Parts: sequence; C-alpha cells; structure tokens
Amino acid sequence: MNEFLPQLIQQLFNGLSLGAIYALIAIGYTMVYGIIGMINFAHGEIYMIGGYVGLVTLSAVGTQSGLPIWMVIGLMLVVAVFITGLYGFAIEQVAYKPLRGSPRLVPLISAIGMSIFLQNWVALGQGARDMAVPALLPGALRFGDESGFEIFVPYARILIIVVTVVLMIALTLFIRHSRMGRASRACSQDMHMASLLGINTNQVISFTFVLGAMLAAVGGVLIALAVGKLNPFIGFIAGIKAFTAAVLGGIGSIPGAMLGGVILGVAETLAAAYISSEYKDIVAFSLLVLILLFRPTGLLGKPEVEKV
Repeated sequence: MNEFLPQLIQQLFNGLSLGAIYALIAIGYTMVYGIIGMINFAHGEIYMIGGYVGLVTLSAVGTQSGLPIWMVIGLMLVVAVFITGLYGFAIEQVAYKPLRGSPRLVPLISAIGMSIFLQNWVALGQGARDMAVPALLPGALRFGDESGFEIFVPYARILIIVVTVVLMIALTLFIRHSRMGRASRACSQDMHMASLLGINTNQVISFTFVLGAMLAAVGGVLIALAVGKLNPFIGFIAGIKAFTAAVLGGIGSIPGAMLGGVILGVAETLAAAYISSEYKDIVAFSLLVLILLFRPTGLLGKPEVEKV
C-alpha cells in the first residue's frame, strides 16, 4: 500500500500532463469540425512542425546565450506559434478552400495527402532520425516523507499543465466574449444563416485553422522539452490520439476536447504503468470504442439537430 499510492499519484500526474497535450491538439480538430464538418488529418503534423520550429529557435538563440530560461522558452513558443499559424492558414487555403462544397470524402483525402506531404517535407529538411532537444528544465519537485511516500514532479511537465490551463481559460473567454468568437459560434450553428447576417465565413474558417495550429504548436514545443527528442513522424500518432480525444469528449465541443484529452492521457498512462506499455494504445482505442457504442455523440457532445 505504501508503494502503490505514491506510484498511482505519480502516474495520474504524468497522465494529466500527457492529456493536456492531447487536449491542445484536439481543440484544433473539434473547432474545424464544429464549423465546416471536416476532419483535418494534417493537424498532427502541425503539432510536429511546432516542435521543430521551437528546436530551431533554441538552436539559433543557443543554450549558452545568457538569457533567462523563461525568456528562451517564451521565445520558442512565440516563434513556433507564429510560423505554425502561417502553416495553418496556408494549408486551409491550398488544400481545403478549393474543395469547399465538395463531397466529404474529397477534403478527407486531401487532408491525408497533406499529412504525408508535411511529414516528408520536414524529413527532407531536418532528417528522418530522432533529434535531441536540450533539457532546459532539468530536475523536479520532490514530495515525500520518512515513511517512503515519494513523488517526483518534473518541472517540464508542470510547465505543460500550467500553460495548458492558462490557454484553455484564455480560449474560453475569447470564444465567449470576442467578436470573432461570437462569429465562430454563429458559424458552427448555421454557416448559411451566418453568411446571410453579414459574417465573413471564409475569414472565420481561416481563423479557426490558424488558431488550432497555434495551440498545437504550443503542445509541440512543450512535449519536445519534456521528452527531449523529435522526429518527423511523431505528429501522426499524436494526431490520431488527439482525434480520439476529440471524439471521446464530443467532437465539436471545446470543453469536450479538453475532457477527452485528459481522460485519454490518464487512461494511457495507467495502462502503460499497470498493464504494459505495449498495450497502452489498445486501452486508449478500446475506450473510444466503448464510448462510441454507448454514447456516440461523446461525453459532452449533443445530438445533431436537423435544420428544416
């Protein structure tokens, strides 16, 4: 018992930090689907590109630049957010906008093609092997007592949770109170009616892609700092997991994406710790199957109402 409880708390914390990353990526899926009903399967690669842009920025600044660590990490995040925002806009304009109004299978195929293109684009530019990311936040907080109760909380994972919580609060306030947020909610309710009321729907769609790309970039930089390595193919599996989280919470629902990411991260981490790391993906996707069987709209999703 003395060993089980600390280990459980440790794994729950690890799962929470992993789930926070899934949530950051899942929001991009759920926002795009909520507005235009399309799954952007190239979104995972945006997350990967964000990690690489952060690493390139770190290499340009240098770990021995004399700047405070918080300033270096902040610079990595700002540059990654800016560059991936441009990627998000370009992808929407090139791969999806010309296909708007086409059968749903057509943009889906385009998304898969864009995903493969971005993987190989980065592999050609940066190489296909793992790249090491310097540990800017080594060490961890330690909690324990004389009885053997001991928990280690890495600083990098604390940063993930803190930044994610701040971004989720900021996003919620933005969607509720800003003009663009209200326009996005109007488009998600009825795109045609929003257009008739004077809302620039093309601008809203482009903004949604850019915002989703920015959030995914933050996740890419933070997980690179926590894990310490990158390769051009990490975006594919992370994207699939984040899509699973979006469906789990209720695709089209931003709170659902957050909840689904946390549940998936915790379930995957506990499965790796108490069953086997080889079966963690099975547990994650089995959870998705169960949700789809018993609640197809997801945990916080609502049944789609047919407009007549």
